[in-house]
Amino acid sequence: MSSAGPRRTVLVTGGAGFLGSHLCDRLLDDGFRVIAMDNLLTGSRDNLAHLEGRDDFRFVLHDVTGFVDVAEPLYGVVHFASPASPRDYHDYPIQTLKVGSLGTHNSLGLAKARGARFLLASTSEVYGDPLVHPQAETYWGNVNPVGPRGVYDEAKRFAEAMTMAYHRVHGVDTKIARIFNTFGPRMRLDDGRAIPAFITQALAGTPLTVFGDGSQTRSFCYVSDLIDGIARLLVSDLHDPVNLGNPAEWTVSRMARTIRDLCGARVGVVHEPLPVDDPKVRQPDIDLARRTLGWEPRVALEDGLRATIDDFRRRL
Repeated sequence: MSSAGPRRTVLVTGGAGFLGSHLCDRLLDDGFRVIAMDNLLTGSRDNLAHLEGRDDFRFVLHDVTGFVDVAEPLYGVVHFASPASPRDYHDYPIQTLKVGSLGTHNSLGLAKARGARFLLASTSEVYGDPLVHPQAETYWGNVNPVGPRGVYDEAKRFAEAMTMAYHRVHGVDTKIARIFNTFGPRMRLDDGRAIPAFITQALAGTPLTVFGDGSQTRSFCYVSDLIDGIARLLVSDLHDPVNLGNPAEWTVSRMARTIRDLCGARVGVVHEPLPVDDPKVRQPDIDLARRTLGWEPRVALEDGLRATIDDFRRRL
């Protein structure tokens, strides 16, 4: 897939994070120049070490909740900056709210000033604990605004509202990606989400921790598939939210058993109470992405898990 033009520049906020760093790789492969901006609250320069020294890549240490400026023409601003796991937004609730509100406002302001297109990394968490299954973009969600997960859910919902306001009022060419559970190399070992937690526990030979009875479902997308969807959305003419995720639905218990087997671990499973407002089901309806972007996941889940396990083994 070719870029919209040679050597055009894209700013990626949160560029040192798991998804942000993979997006930097993809944009460079597509012929863009890339500026990665991150305050390293949850991101890591290690994720970008392989790009240091390239003349088409630059890293900027900056918190986007403060004024954001890039003194050069921009093709796009891609706003990925945010804590993204329940552990992170439990530890950094205020920062999560600020990057979803002030960070989105500042990033949109830069896109407006530079005449650039803007892509928001939103989340399936805008659907909350859904009463509709699977979740299509037309569903408005079931979110507890004052629960512990509300700081992330509502920050992203606010970010979507502000993004659409900039599109309607200022004519900014905006896109919104509702990202479902994604996994792959470069996830933090202490991320706290199901797949990294199960892998680190299995490789350490300790019992796998499953919250609740494990019957809750998630849909897991391998990172290269997700990033392909983001790259397609960035150069598209779409403005309304688009689900990006793998529609294959797995119970958490099944995922735990699969990872244990792939790691060759002989460990048991321990159960702990389900976190407050933890969604019972999660499955994207990706018909819109299929029709408009020609996109759907292609990496088999177990192939993705093997690559992720290999990456974790190297880093542990």
